[in-house]
Amino acid sequence: MSGHSKWSTIKRKKGALDAKRGRIFTRLMREITVAARLGGGDPSGNPRLRTAIEAAKAQNMPKDNIERAIKKGTGELEGVAYEEVTYEGYGPGGVAFLIECMTDNKNRAASEVRHILSKRGGSMAKAGAVAYLFEAKGYIVFDKDGLDEDQIMEAALEAGADDVKDGGDVWEVYCAPGDFNQVLEGLKSAGLEPTQAEVTKLPTTTVSITDPEEARKVLALAEALDEADDVQNVYSNFDIDDEILASLSEGGK
Repeated sequence: MSGHSKWSTIKRKKGALDAKRGRIFTRLMREITVAARLGGGDPSGNPRLRTAIEAAKAQNMPKDNIERAIKKGTGELEGVAYEEVTYEGYGPGGVAFLIECMTDNKNRAASEVRHILSKRGGSMAKAGAVAYLFEAKGYIVFDKDGLDEDQIMEAALEAGADDVKDGGDVWEVYCAPGDFNQVLEGLKSAGLEPTQAEVTKLPTTTVSITDPEEARKVLALAEALDEADDVQNVYSNFDIDDEILASLSEGGK
């Protein structure tokens, strides 16, 4: 698969810290609520809700939290009415950013995203300027512990996945968005339990960042966007060398 950027890997590793802060649960509950509002509270007839629930389960979200989020979406419980909006932008080095928000105030969200981009060397882009650089993919992650390449490859192909990649300390399984639930169930039936499961967006091409200072600025922008309250997902197409990433981590970004 072409275009797998480093941002996906960085976000996955960052996820453990996000989970401790409860931020990842907040985002998952928003997605469940919106999915239930748009397509109903029955996951068997609502693929988006089913995917959101699977993503929540992969992060060990309590069943009560999931049910509460669904009821907020169906109107059985009072909750905030979130709207979905996507912004596009550029960062240092011409890196593309696709920023998905769920917000109860679009003006606030737009202002916040624009401010973060401009403050950190980026700029907003017109609708469509960046979106075409990304494609939706099912993304399922498994710890390598006790799971060798032949096992995961056989199970993934049997389930209908498109590709399996070595993610360092994990195996990453990719599939078409429409096949996500089928592939996930197939892998679970093979006795494999994911640590992460979602439909994400991956870049079709990447921008290589070779200057350490530019890399630091790109990462700072990506993380600032990811921390914004109204932001649900951040996708980018930067590719930073592992040695530069390691040096930035050691020196503290």
